[in-house]
Amino acid sequence: MNENNFSHRFPQYLSRPIQVLWFETDELILFVFTLTLALLYGKLMWLMFLLTQYFYTRTKRVKSRGFLKHTLYMLGFIQMKNYPEYFQREFHE
Repeated sequence: MNENNFSHRFPQYLSRPIQVLWFETDELILFVFTLTLALLYGKLMWLMFLLTQYFYTRTKRVKSRGFLKHTLYMLGFIQMKNYPEYFQREFHE
């Protein structure tokens, strides 16, 4: 009897992002958020939904990984643990 305590499959590539269908996590969050707005408010929001998906996916292909998280950090919407404030130019570790 093999007593292997590892019940989860190890990913083939460590740097491969988690995907649901063809969406990565950040794209999926944006997709669900804009879809919810479009379903609630209709009309113009459907156009915003389509344009947001198109331009974000297009921009993401050009930018490096972590683009959305760092943009939200720069705009002040999220805090990153153990990072200085975005506009702080000088800090000591």
